[in-house]
Amino acid sequence: MRFYVPSDIYVEKNCVANHKKDIIAMGSRAFIVTGRHSARINGSLEDVTSALTDGDIPYEIFDEVEENPSVETIVRAARIGKEFQADYVIGIGGGSPIDAAKAIALLIANPEEDGSCLYEARKLDYLPIIAIPTTCGTGSEATPVSVLTNHAKKIKKSIPYKIFPALSLVDGKYLASAKKSLIVNTAVDALAHMVESYLNSKSNLYNRLFPEYGLRLWAENKEALLSEDPLNESQYELLMLVSTIAGMAIAHTGTGLPHGMSYDLTYHYHVPHGPACGYFLGAYMEVCSRHCPDDVRKILDLLEMKDLDEFSAYIRSLIGTFEIDEKTKESFVSAMEHNESKLSAAPCTVTPEDVRFIYDKSLISKPLE
Repeated sequence: MRFYVPSDIYVEKNCVANHKKDIIAMGSRAFIVTGRHSARINGSLEDVTSALTDGDIPYEIFDEVEENPSVETIVRAARIGKEFQADYVIGIGGGSPIDAAKAIALLIANPEEDGSCLYEARKLDYLPIIAIPTTCGTGSEATPVSVLTNHAKKIKKSIPYKIFPALSLVDGKYLASAKKSLIVNTAVDALAHMVESYLNSKSNLYNRLFPEYGLRLWAENKEALLSEDPLNESQYELLMLVSTIAGMAIAHTGTGLPHGMSYDLTYHYHVPHGPACGYFLGAYMEVCSRHCPDDVRKILDLLEMKDLDEFSAYIRSLIGTFEIDEKTKESFVSAMEHNESKLSAAPCTVTPEDVRFIYDKSLISKPLE
């Protein structure tokens, strides 16, 4: 058994201000990577730039990271970071900006490389990264993973580099300005991380401590997520904590089939990442329950749910359902039947029949026109 999360992680109120010295000490020129709007609205960008200004640290802001960041965006941002001569990168936002910051830090540190190196498993250094999450699902602040969209190959996929942030600052207050739908979607992503980490071939007594604790905390907010009422400060803080714990979980095991299946929905149909994973969770747990029923029962107990029917009904209430035509679904099934990376992550043998069952039970087939 092994425990390894080398990031220095703080989860607390006013985290950025509290650790201003750590931000300033990271380097001499900061390259800030974020999206177009949310970091300005929720105050996280201002918190960071104020800290850098107080420390006389020059900074450049790249605020053009799209949802599901592309290789093209990474290359363009890295070019700007190189010209600025940045020696560390700060990612602010959800999974997209933080994942992008990791890949950008890799390219800036290797100026002779272009985007082709991102999907080549090589030994390349990267600049130090500070991660400041503003959504409650990614967990990227605690993982070495960077998921990018490769339009040339028409895929969404993790790059093969282990890039842990040097410092992660997690503050629930940044959720206060987020839409309830975004909070729900990202919370479902965190739930998927924990379920897929627990039901995983790399799961063991030690790393199960993370999803067990996180699932218990997630259950405390499950009714609040369903409600139309806004969340309160303590719920924001709890959801951000759970997201980080869930990130720690997959840092040890990786994700499983639901995440692998989600990428096609996100790439081809622009389904948000959390729901795209969530659609497959119930059926995946059902397949696993045939081989390791005690593990599935443990997850349900931690979530305070009586059975898989209640779990699946709850997920449908949160994120709805998704329709897909049979021809497209068939192509997704065929590809997943040969995805050895995700198939091998399951805690049991997943047959082609199992893969088809998960798709058939998770997605609604459109009637023939």
